[in-house]
Order: sequence, then structure tokens, then C-alpha cells
Amino acid sequence: MSVSNQHENIALTANDVGFSYVADQSVLESVSADIVPGSFLAILGVNGCGKSTLLSCLDGILRPKHGVILLNGSELSSFSREERAQHVAYVAQHSHANQLTVYDSLLLGRKPYVRFSASKEDHDRVDEIIALLSLEPLALRFVDELSGGEYQKIIIARAFVQDPDVLLLDEPTNNLDMANQIEVLSLVREAVDQRGLAACAVMHDINQALRFCDRFLMVKDGRVAAYGDKSIITSERILDVYGVEADIVEHGPYMLVVPK
Repeated sequence: MSVSNQHENIALTANDVGFSYVADQSVLESVSADIVPGSFLAILGVNGCGKSTLLSCLDGILRPKHGVILLNGSELSSFSREERAQHVAYVAQHSHANQLTVYDSLLLGRKPYVRFSASKEDHDRVDEIIALLSLEPLALRFVDELSGGEYQKIIIARAFVQDPDVLLLDEPTNNLDMANQIEVLSLVREAVDQRGLAACAVMHDINQALRFCDRFLMVKDGRVAAYGDKSIITSERILDVYGVEADIVEHGPYMLVVPK
């Protein structure tokens, strides 16, 4: 069983993007990056460097002050909200619980495709994700009764139900224990590898990023400090971006950042 269906060759691109909440105080400046099918991009950097703002621009929640976001070569702003939601799913860092059951909350992930009422295909998709993530014990509980970790898993599951071509996640492992962190990131990685999902996540744990992601965008003061594969993760860049001295070591198949 897979987390997603086969995806079209759809990419999301930030081209020279800049953004500011207040005039003359740039949060992002000239940021360019691609989120492409079959790849998992990690956005890395210290708190307040512009990571979440960039993700909001990529989803169309915020509109860049300059530059452009392209969805498969067309300006993201030219798509309706419904059209965007058929291609791009966004899992926010903070969201509000509601009084729906978990099942009904997951069914909302099918909203971009529903004309009048949910179809058998929509319900089947929800059932598939519930089984895949072992959510059966939670399915009939109300969302506002869940723990923080349970709720985080539900909103990620809803993004999978949406069956997007591009998945954007803002600190997706917040509130999750180690086992659930690994499970969720493994499912994203599986969808990337097996189904061509284009994925991007803001991540604080650089070692988790190195384990599950294959592309990296390091942001410092709203600008691109480095962009590329794991070869860009060096002791010098860790010091520059995070202000921390660290060694880069190999541990089995994994590369690890070990602070001194």
C-alpha cells in the first residue's frame, strides 16, 4: 500500500523571491530554489531566518514582494485556490483543532476534488490512509480531544489524503515522539521515491534532514547561504549558518552533524 498515487511531472519553483512584512525590512531576499518530482528538499536555518515565510510564499499564502513562484512553469498566483489545492498540499506548523471526528477531518483533504458530495473514491482514499498510518483507534474520536502528537499526525495524514503533486511541510515532526517522527518522514520519502512526489520541509533537526532528504536549502538572514545536495553540508557552513562548531561524520549509510 502506498501513501500516494502516481504523480504528474509537476514542479514548484521560487525564482528570485523577496518578501517583507514591513517596508524596508526584508524577510526574504532573492531566494531561488526548485521543488521537483522525486526529490525531498529540506529548508534549514536558525529561528527567524525566513524559512516558514518562504514556505508560505511557495503555497501562495503570502505573495512575494518581488520575484515569482511558478507551478509547472505558470505563475502560482494565476491558479485558483481550488486549482492550487489539487496540486499542492501545505502542512502548517501551527493549526487549530476542531470538533470534527478524525475521519471527517481527513475527508476534508478531498475537498479540492469534491463537487457535490464525497464519492466512494474519496472515502476509499481516507480508509487507505487510516490503514497506512494505523489510525483506526483514532478515526471516530473528535480532533479537539487528541494529544498534540496525535493531532500533528492527523494533519499530516490529511495532506496525504489530498494526494498532492507537491507536499510542503513546516516542521512536520513537531510534537511527535521519535518513532512517529521516523514513520512520518519515511512515508514522505517513500512517496518521493516510489511515486514521484515533490516534497519540501522546513526542518530544525539537521540529522533527520540528512537521513530523509536529498536536497538542501540553507537560509541565513533571509538569503540563500547554500543550495544543493548533501555535499553542501560542511563544518564551515554549519558555523556560518548556525554559529555552531561541528564535525561532519559518517555513521553507516548516514552522514551526521556532531556539535563540538
